[in-house]
Amino acid sequence: MEPVQHDAGIVATGLARAFGAVQAVKQIDFAARPGEVTALIGPNGSGKTTLLLMLASLLKPDAGTVHVGGVNLGDDPRAARPLIGWMPDTLGVWETLTAREILISIGRLYGMDKATSAARADDLLQLVKLADLAAQPSRVLSRGQQQRLSLARALMNDPSILLLDEPASGLDPGARIDLRNLLRKFAGEGRTVVVSSHVLSELDEIADAAVFVAAGRTVRNQTVKEADAQKRRYSVRGLDHEALLDGLTAQGVPYTVPAGQRRAEALVDVATEAQAADVLRLLVEHGVSITAFAPTVGALEETYMSSVYDHESGGSATNPEETEK
Repeated sequence: MEPVQHDAGIVATGLARAFGAVQAVKQIDFAARPGEVTALIGPNGSGKTTLLLMLASLLKPDAGTVHVGGVNLGDDPRAARPLIGWMPDTLGVWETLTAREILISIGRLYGMDKATSAARADDLLQLVKLADLAAQPSRVLSRGQQQRLSLARALMNDPSILLLDEPASGLDPGARIDLRNLLRKFAGEGRTVVVSSHVLSELDEIADAAVFVAAGRTVRNQTVKEADAQKRRYSVRGLDHEALLDGLTAQGVPYTVPAGQRRAEALVDVATEAQAADVLRLLVEHGVSITAFAPTVGALEETYMSSVYDHESGGSATNPEETEK
């Protein structure tokens, strides 16, 4: 990835943060560009939320620098806060206030007059499809509804930089699609959007780039285009298991068979999509009846398993029960 300029989006270098004896973040470099959705990916305990809190100016790093919209947070965090929209993984506060009152209060804290704050709140409640629940106290909202309210709260100051921690948590399938469309819309408007999530299939659909972290360190930076072009494992299914395996063998295609698999399935590793297309063509030409042919996991999950999982486990992500042919 090309370096991101300090006056654009987010640039964090050499970040470290400890809580007593626990070193939550050891050495993280992070960059996110305006006009893009950047995914922050890592296992539980990898330092993602601590990193987001530092990017949001809510937690001071022990070491390293953070520039947000050209502002050095170490010099003047208050100057950056009007630029930032922060969505934590839980709503967290003001359970007795209604959804509309929460948003109006946030607007007032940002210096809006009452009328402007109320109008902005109403617009955002419409945007996140909570207008019918505007007068309900937040404590009666479902987990998914609270997540949508939390997103609206993060948007009250019309930020140019959005930091979202597990925004899809608790959302039903329809709301997930709405969220995906909104985040792509925000990026299209030139905002810098950072999303931390364990739902990698969702990130495949919305992200332009990804930063992978593990054990408090940056493991890899990757664009989604690069992820799509990497070596992938494909699942091949056919009507007849023996015919499928005979076809792969005859065409010289190495494969593995998942242990205990009852379906006519084999796994093949391909370097490119063009090679995947060649494998499928060869099997069809050999007379194998193929019923399914697709990557076993998404592009970002492939990177996660090969980079982050191996980094954490110190081993291979390959299933040892697979039989290689």
